[in-house]
Order: sequence, then C-alpha cells, then structure tokens
Amino acid sequence: MCNVNMTLREKIFAIVRKIPKGDVLTYGEVARRAGRPKAARAVGAVLKTNFDPRIPCHRVIRSDESLGGYNRGINNKKSILKKEGFVPHTT
Repeated sequence: MCNVNMTLREKIFAIVRKIPKGDVLTYGEVARRAGRPKAARAVGAVLKTNFDPRIPCHRVIRSDESLGGYNRGINNKKSILKKEGFVPHTT
C-alpha cells in the first residue's frame, strides 16, 4: 500500500517503479496496490503520459497477458519485455 497523501498518479508511478526486470503487473494489480481496485483504466491513462525512462511502464500488461498500450510503440514494449525475460502468451 502507498502513502495516503500521494495522488493516484504518484502512487501508480511509485508502484510501477518497483517492478523488477523480468516481472510484470497487470493494470488491475497496479490499481489494487494503489488502493483503487476498480481503476485499471485510470492506470493505463496515467501510464500513457509517462515519458520518464526510470518508470518502467512497459512492465504493466493486461490481465489476459496481452501487452496493452505503450506510448513508445507496442513493438518496442514487446522487445523490451523479451530482453528482460518476459514472454507474453498473447500480443
């Protein structure tokens, strides 16, 4: 759980920043950890605005293991995840 005084955006970035290489979380899991279990779409909207390479938003995927969106292109997301050791079941 994150600090109560943080905004949802700050909570999402703090959670995503901690996802280790080779691991992924779903949008829903990030939302749950941020204390907003029904805010999976909001997680996606926040991550779409991220251009900070220190926040590995490519490590957040859909619950069906498809990749979802990525503001640097879906092929880049797929390539980075593969290099990190994660191979999604679907694209």
